[in-house]
Amino acid sequence: MELRHLQYFTAVVRCGGFTRAAEQLRIAQPAVSAQIRQLERELGVTLLARTTRRVALTPAGEAFLSRAERILAEVAAARDEAAELAGALRGRVALGATPVLGPLALPETLSRFHQRHPGISVTLRSGLVAALLAELDQGRLDLVVGPLHTDLPARYRTQPLSEEELLLATPPGHRLAPRAAVSLAALRDEPFVCLPAGSGLRTLLDQACAAAGFTPRVQFETHSPASIRELVSCGLGVALLARSATRVAGPPIATVTTRQPLRHPPIGLIHLGDRRLTQAAEALRRQLAATSPGAPPSDAAGTDAPPSRRAEVPADGRGAAAPR
Repeated sequence: MELRHLQYFTAVVRCGGFTRAAEQLRIAQPAVSAQIRQLERELGVTLLARTTRRVALTPAGEAFLSRAERILAEVAAARDEAAELAGALRGRVALGATPVLGPLALPETLSRFHQRHPGISVTLRSGLVAALLAELDQGRLDLVVGPLHTDLPARYRTQPLSEEELLLATPPGHRLAPRAAVSLAALRDEPFVCLPAGSGLRTLLDQACAAAGFTPRVQFETHSPASIRELVSCGLGVALLARSATRVAGPPIATVTTRQPLRHPPIGLIHLGDRRLTQAAEALRRQLAATSPGAPPSDAAGTDAPPSRRAEVPADGRGAAAPR
C-alpha cells in the first residue's frame, strides 16, 4: 500500500466519482480506477459500491476512510514541520474569494504573503460563495474569503475580517441623487443592477426590498462589482454598493444613504472545522487576518504569531474555536 492509494481513494470519496476525482488529481480516469481496484485487492474488501451515477462507501470503506484521512493529515503535518525546520514554509494553498470583498485589498495582501513565503504557491479561484463552499467541502479549496451569512452550517469555522455600510448608487443627474437619504420604498419602480442570485449582495437586496413591501426589478445581472458601477453610470439602473466600492476610481455615479441603514454581511475567512489546515494554509489565514481593516493594531501585518482563540468561532456562533 502506498500513499497514492490513500490519496486517490479519498479524492474519489470527496468528489463522488472517479471522473471528477481524476480531474482534480490531473491524471487519467482509468489510472484512478486501477489504483482503487489494487487497493481493494490488497485489503481483501470492497471499499466503494459503484453505480452508473456515483460511488458510495461500503461499511468497510467508511471505516477505512477515517484512517486514510488521518494518515494523510499526519503526512502533510510531517512535511510542514520538516519544511519549517529547514527554515522556509513550502506547499500549495487553494484560496477561494467572492467578487465582493469590501475594503479587503486581496492582491496587495497576496503580494506581501508571497514576499514573506516565496516557497508557497497560491491558487486563487473566484466565484459565488455557495459554489466556493461546495469546493471547500470537496477538498478543492483550503480557505474561502466571502460573506459570513448567518445561516452558514456549523461545520465551518469563520473569522470576520471587515464589515461596512451599503449605499444606493444612482446615475449622475438621477432624480434621487440630490436627496440626503432615500427610503427603500421609493425604489419600488427603479430598475436594479446587481450580482446574480446566490450572492451575498443579491440576498441582502431581496430581503431589504421584501421588508419594504416589494420585489426588486433586477434589470441587469453581472458577476463583477466593477461592472455594476459601469452599468449604473450609464443610466441602466440603480444599485446597492459597499461604501468602499464607491470610493475607488471609476465611472461617475451619485451615492445616497438609505433611511433604513443597510450593511453588507461581514466579509471573513471560512474553513472546515474538522479539517486541520496545513501550515501553508494557516500562514495565509494569519496574513489575511492580520492585514484586514478590522485587525487589532497589535496584529502587525505579516506576523506569524497565532491569533486570539476568540477571533475564530464556529459558523453558528456557539462558542469559541476548538484548539488546533
